[in-house]
Amino acid sequence: MDDDDGEASPPPAPPAGAAAHSRDMAESPTCSRSVTKTVNRSHRFVIQGYSLAKGMGVGRRIASETFSVGGYQWAVYFYPDGKNPLDNSAYVSVFIALVSDDTDVRALFALTLLDQSGKGKHKVHSHFDRSLESGPYTLKYRGSMWGYKRFFRRTALETSDFLKDDCLKINCTVGVVVSTIDYSRPHSIQVPDSDIGYHFGMLLDNYEGVDVILNVGGERFHAHKLVLAARSSLFRSKFFNAVSDGEKNEADGRSDELQEIVIDDMELKVFKAMLHFIYRDTLVDDNELDASSDGSIFDTLAAKLLAAADKYDLARLRLLCESYLCKCISVTTVAITLALADRHHAMELKAVCLKFAAENLSAVIRTEGFDYLKDNCPSLQSEILRTSGGEEVCSSGGKGRSVWAQLADGGDTGGRRVRHRI
Repeated sequence: MDDDDGEASPPPAPPAGAAAHSRDMAESPTCSRSVTKTVNRSHRFVIQGYSLAKGMGVGRRIASETFSVGGYQWAVYFYPDGKNPLDNSAYVSVFIALVSDDTDVRALFALTLLDQSGKGKHKVHSHFDRSLESGPYTLKYRGSMWGYKRFFRRTALETSDFLKDDCLKINCTVGVVVSTIDYSRPHSIQVPDSDIGYHFGMLLDNYEGVDVILNVGGERFHAHKLVLAARSSLFRSKFFNAVSDGEKNEADGRSDELQEIVIDDMELKVFKAMLHFIYRDTLVDDNELDASSDGSIFDTLAAKLLAAADKYDLARLRLLCESYLCKCISVTTVAITLALADRHHAMELKAVCLKFAAENLSAVIRTEGFDYLKDNCPSLQSEILRTSGGEEVCSSGGKGRSVWAQLADGGDTGGRRVRHRI
């Protein structure tokens, strides 16, 4: 046997392409990072009329409006007579509750009873900014709560600076724990926002390719049938669906002439705002939208533009107007805004108005707008009352008759008599 027979053969050389691929892999490492943090949000819960809430019973609570943090719904529960029967109503209890249908939600919490004397000596119970041996609190299911059965002794609370004008203020902070994976990307390209509205607007401004004239109050606007038809089913029907064969032949014989259409169902400023949206997909400036000669909501450009959007089937414009008008809702305007929304099929705005009116019923029923509903839209008045559940309204704080009962007897909520409608 030769000595060479015992030596191992060298491995075959890799193909040239494989070597290059190996070098590329070595030069382009990847990495990732797990990031765990909290998504925080605060909610202030004001308890007005604390002395009237006492005596409602152990385990009975007053709940805040629900609020969203980290994709979950939460509420603050205040127990004027405490939560634990063994404490004999000696303490008030405060809890933060998970009210959405979720499980195993991990979170940090803070409850702060505000010092209303201005001294800043608040009572704070917080998970934040301190070490937690067992980590964040886990709420297992809907209805799980974190808080204190003995949040504050009642006798001490009622003589403290935390209670002022029969009112308590509690700040609640929830920090939902979320984990994300952050991984590196070697290259990225920033894509700007869409500018299609700008370019379509230039078509309108420069009269490029126009093929129709819209006449509004004697003022003529050059436009494009395809753009108008693509945006509005009413324009589409006007330009394409309802053209007879005779009209087509007549149009072909004078193809060099622009078709002129008279728009006589809206004011000039409303049409300009609608045309602005059709081409640019945006509303005109806010100062134009709320301009009104006598302060009436019906006379604002926003309201008239809502009506135009409803008629011309411009769903996005209608929603933009609803969003704008929603920001203007108040006790004095909600009833009229509700009538406007109902008239022009603005269902999102209508739902907001009904909820707001129901939540502020005792003030809304004393407004001129509510009287307007009684005279012009009694069904909407009934919808407000149904939304509120016909709840009792009594400004003095004592027992009051329900709104339903007062109206059924032929009286309004201000003590006047009203005539039944048949």
